[in-house]
Amino acid sequence: MASDIWLPIPADEIDGIPAPADTGLDYRFWDGGPEYPADPADCVFYTVPYMKGVEAAVRPMAAMTSVRVVQTLSAGIDHVEPGLGSLHSGVRLCNAKGVHEASTAELTLALILASLRGLPGFTRGQDAEEWRAGFYPALADKSVLIVGYGSIGAAIEDRLVPFECARIVRVARSARTTARGQVHAISELSTLLPDVDVVILSTPLTEATKGLVNASFLARMKDGALLVNVARGPVVDTKALLAEVESGRLTAALDVTDPEPLPPGHPLWHAPGVLISPHVGGSTSAFMPRAKRLLAGQLTRFVAGEPLLNVVRTIE
Repeated sequence: MASDIWLPIPADEIDGIPAPADTGLDYRFWDGGPEYPADPADCVFYTVPYMKGVEAAVRPMAAMTSVRVVQTLSAGIDHVEPGLGSLHSGVRLCNAKGVHEASTAELTLALILASLRGLPGFTRGQDAEEWRAGFYPALADKSVLIVGYGSIGAAIEDRLVPFECARIVRVARSARTTARGQVHAISELSTLLPDVDVVILSTPLTEATKGLVNASFLARMKDGALLVNVARGPVVDTKALLAEVESGRLTAALDVTDPEPLPPGHPLWHAPGVLISPHVGGSTSAFMPRAKRLLAGQLTRFVAGEPLLNVVRTIE
């Protein structure tokens, strides 16, 4: 009988997971390497290797004929979607909600503050022994728009509140009301963009959001506005963004790019007003403890036959 649990973290490093002797399960360590730890057909719970790319994520999925759960350690699921069609009906796909919110929100604020306050220029000035004094934009009194108001978008707002922004505007796939106020539908973006100073992208990558930030979107942003992308690179049309930043009309802070990794010689590297971090929104010291807690909880529920957390799709 199939009984393997595939984990990208050694099982003996995860406190609280069910003991194999008590469950009949076998834990197999696989972090995306060329050799599988066992026959994929015997895997019943597949934890996708973290940040190893689409090829590694989907490689064993077609052979996982007994799998019942696919668990990502990322908030997004776009890297496993190409393999979902090979899975049998009833497989539950779970994401890592609760693991990345704090770290991604931290980096979002860091990118905003670094961009507005001119920190990249200060670093270059220090290297050149130049004292670059002057007045720089502040986050205080700015209007901020969050596009993608899920758990990460809400965590970003939590951290924006103490900075005395003039207002925070929220946008999601559909309109709703939260304890903090109105969430606008994504269809309202064209009317919201001209009135904000900072636009934060924290939306999942889907067919609906791919290329969302195109030339028309960017043209609606006010002169001097800052675009911050902590979502996925393909949410933004890179060519359209380059046209705006090279003209000096907009600035950008990007934790994700399209293409990614950004290759040497790409014009984004040296585009004026662009700050780039190498997709490190969730890659912090907070990741591993939270990922381990998530896996321990999910596996405990799985063994007990209890409902899993963070089920984002069930294969039909």
